[in-house]
Amino acid sequence: MTRTWILFGSIVLVTIAVLALLVNIFRRQQEARITYRHVVEIPANEPDPAVWGANFPNEYDSYQRTLKTSTFAQYSKYGRYGGSENFSKLHKYPNITRLFAGYPFSVEYREERGHLHAVADMLATKRLGDKKPGPCMTCKSSQVPGIMAQIGPEQFYRTPVKQLVSKFDIKHSISCADCHQSGTMALQVTRPAFREAMERRKTPVPTANHQQMRAYVCGQCHVEYYWPKETNYLTFPWDRGMRLEQIEEYYDRMGFSDWTHAETGAKLVKMQHPDYELWSSGIHARAGVSCPDCHMPFKREGSIKVTDHWIATPLADVARACTTCHRASEAEMRARVLEIQDRTYSLLSRAEEALIAAIDGIKLAIAAGATDAELEEPRRLHRRAHLRWDFISAENSMGFHSGGEANRILGDAIDFARQAELAAYKVMAARQGGTRR
Repeated sequence: MTRTWILFGSIVLVTIAVLALLVNIFRRQQEARITYRHVVEIPANEPDPAVWGANFPNEYDSYQRTLKTSTFAQYSKYGRYGGSENFSKLHKYPNITRLFAGYPFSVEYREERGHLHAVADMLATKRLGDKKPGPCMTCKSSQVPGIMAQIGPEQFYRTPVKQLVSKFDIKHSISCADCHQSGTMALQVTRPAFREAMERRKTPVPTANHQQMRAYVCGQCHVEYYWPKETNYLTFPWDRGMRLEQIEEYYDRMGFSDWTHAETGAKLVKMQHPDYELWSSGIHARAGVSCPDCHMPFKREGSIKVTDHWIATPLADVARACTTCHRASEAEMRARVLEIQDRTYSLLSRAEEALIAAIDGIKLAIAAGATDAELEEPRRLHRRAHLRWDFISAENSMGFHSGGEANRILGDAIDFARQAELAAYKVMAARQGGTRR
């Protein structure tokens, strides 16, 4: 009899346990089907991320982490380059002052912070002061899509930043409306310059698939760009292609320069942050890996899989960012990243030294009385070297987005800088009655 009761009790307990497991599985399945909770109606182009956060609390909470910058000590565990500390690059890398002599970047050049600091940091920079033109605001605020819809891109670009801020009370930094449609949450490109550039390249944005769109929403801002001084209309120099030489050819054909170098007289171009261009030449792009796969990897919140909106270096969470695809340990993946970045940084430093030597050589030739005609070749080579050094220096991955391409470009930068130095000394020697060509 006792055995019967024990058996019966065991069956009851097992049945209860199985039922509890099935109920839990059912609840988890139901939970996983809930992509978001519709708490509020989100208006079109709603710039306030807190409004979106009512429906998407997990994404909103993780995005708030971009407000927090790390200390150098904390960041050392993530990597050795870049980061989100608002330090002065001019103080850390004094050569930059001479490399950008005569240009606002020689006045102030700081490391950027997280996306939620974009408006404040842009307004605070000493570059151009109160004379910042409208294009400077293009990618800094989630209010921009709504403002452009109201006044049009042309008028937006023509309006100084100070007036835009005052008239439209710009206070929200980069957030949800920059990348998502409020009704469907579908990804969208909100900056006209990207759409226009892709149209000219015969790859219009509407033809993109979802994975391509995941790169486009980042690529619409993390790019090289310029604006003609006559119109201030923001434009991407991609008509001939996105490789460095194709961008260079585009600028050379139109005779474009951002400024004339104060020491050498060379007409130079300031590269911005060509992350999308360099990434496009790399192995991850060819494999179909997009920006969020590494910088915003998926994570689990209970049974729900969400995109982590703490936009950060993959080194902050190697397990989710790297080992999902790579069958290697976290330590091995971290070592691979740092090896590529260390190699790039070494070449970048050599390119800077070669450029400084070229600048010194051209200055000596000018002091020796060289004419503009005699300096044409050294200045041309200075422009070519500077463009290549700055393409990698201004890019945010320290070469990781395309390690081989970064090394190739920097190798050419060093070569052109040394050629510029040699050409300058030949001019000076000829002026002083030495060896003539």
